[in-house]
Amino acid sequence: MRVDSHQHFWQLSRGDYNWLTPELELLYKDFLPQDLLPTLKRENVEKTVLVQASDTTAETEFILGLAAETDFIAGVVGWVDMESATAIKQLEQFSQNSYFKGIRPMIQDIIDTQWMLKPELAPVFEYLIEKNLTFDALVKPQHLDTLYTLIKRYPALKVVIDHGAKPCIADNSSPQWFEDIAQIANETSAYCKLSGLVTEAGEDSSLTKLNLYMDHLLLSFGANRLMWGSDWPVVNLSSDYSHWAKQVETFVEPLTVKEQQSIWSTTAEKFYGLE
Repeated sequence: MRVDSHQHFWQLSRGDYNWLTPELELLYKDFLPQDLLPTLKRENVEKTVLVQASDTTAETEFILGLAAETDFIAGVVGWVDMESATAIKQLEQFSQNSYFKGIRPMIQDIIDTQWMLKPELAPVFEYLIEKNLTFDALVKPQHLDTLYTLIKRYPALKVVIDHGAKPCIADNSSPQWFEDIAQIANETSAYCKLSGLVTEAGEDSSLTKLNLYMDHLLLSFGANRLMWGSDWPVVNLSSDYSHWAKQVETFVEPLTVKEQQSIWSTTAEKFYGLE
C-alpha cells in the first residue's frame, strides 16, 4: 500500500493562487480529484495528504470540502494567518474537522528568512503542540539555519520538511544544504518528505542526478522519518507522477521490506495520524 504524503488540487476560478500565472502553462488549469484518481489506482496509492497551494483560509475551507467528498484524501494540511490576532480562532475552527492535520505557511515566498522566529508567532506554535497538529516547513536551503533554531526552540513541534528543503539540484549549487539538513536530522525529531526533487533537478531529472540528494536524505533521516510524496501536479513541470514513483521504486529496492513500507506509507500515516 502507498500513501502520497504531498499532493495539491486547485480551481483557477477561485482566484487566490497568486503564484499561478499563465506562464506556467502546464499548471495553469484546474486539477481536481477526478483528474488524479486514475493515476492513483494505477500506482496503488490508497490515501493522499492534500496540501494547501494558496495563502488564504478560504483555500483551506475549499480543500477540506474536497476531502469530505473524496474517498482517497486522508488528511489536509491547510493555511492560517499566523500573524493575525485571530490565528488561534482560525486553528480552533479548522481543528473541528477531522481531516485537518496541520498547517503550512508559505515560508519560501517570505523575504525575511528569520520570519518563523518572530515572537508573535509563539502562540500558534504552542497551540500546534498542544493539539498535536503538524507543521509543514516549505523552506529552501537558506532557511535551514533558522528552521533548526525553531525546532530546538519547540522540540515537541511535529515538523516535516517539504521537498527535502529544495536543494538546487540542477546545478549542484547548494553545498551547505548537505551539512544543514544532516544537522536537523541528527539533532532534532523532524521528518522529511521525499518529494519535489525532480522539479529542483530541472531538465535532467534522471535518478543518476537525484541519487546524491536522495541518498543523503535517507542516510540522514532514516526510512522511519522519510515519507514519499508526488508533489502532483507540480511534478509535471519536469516529470510526471508515474515516472517519479518508478524512480523511488528503484531507489528503495535495496532496502528491507519494512524500510520500503515506511517510506511508501507508514511514516506518513504515523506523522499525520491518518485513519
